[in-house]
Amino acid sequence: MSEWAPKRFWTAAETIEIENGFSVTLDGRNVRTPAKTPLIVPTRALADAIAQEWQAQDDKIDPATMPFTRMSNSALDKVATQFDEVADMLAAYGDADLLCYRAESPAELATRQAEKWDPVLDWAEETLDARLEPRTGIMHAPQDGEVLAGLTAKVHQFTPFQLAAFHDLVSMTGSLILGFAATYRLHDAETLWDLSRLDEAWQEEQWGEDEEATELANRKKSELVFAELFYRLASATEENKDL
Repeated sequence: MSEWAPKRFWTAAETIEIENGFSVTLDGRNVRTPAKTPLIVPTRALADAIAQEWQAQDDKIDPATMPFTRMSNSALDKVATQFDEVADMLAAYGDADLLCYRAESPAELATRQAEKWDPVLDWAEETLDARLEPRTGIMHAPQDGEVLAGLTAKVHQFTPFQLAAFHDLVSMTGSLILGFAATYRLHDAETLWDLSRLDEAWQEEQWGEDEEATELANRKKSELVFAELFYRLASATEENKDL
């Protein structure tokens, strides 16, 4: 027996502007989330991306080919309904940020971490007014409470759609600072991914590449690139709507 999948029932998927944002219609009927929330997004750029996903579906709907729709659904049904909890959870990464935990040895790895990660921490101090201090070893050492409070306040300034993307930017890199670096476009997503995998790359240089681990890493890298794109589309204005 073949696996059941919902069938396409519409001819045209279109973006429409409404009072509080943009929506997508299927032959004039508004798209809703799995929780039956009206799918209203903040920018035309994001709505257009969602409409293109629906228009590209064949006879059977394949959710795996609709990442903009899925993340928008998550923003409305999950993030918006527990915004403070999600924001606080992501902000907590700052107290154990990947960029702050440095190897004691070998010296070559410690040097590479300092060369690659220190400039990002310097950028955070200048741009975010948040100086996180590096530590050696794996034992947790708390960061300054006022610095963490400032970063937490910045996370709470996101919209639910931005926060949905920020969730992946932070959780996939293990770094609150790299997540912010993506939103400020300090580097492209591929570069930020490489920065987050400095230790893994070192291990591969020493012991060789594991095909299964590499395949998983490449899949996560693609998801990170998508999250960065979603963030930009969810943040686009009429002046830069083609971002």
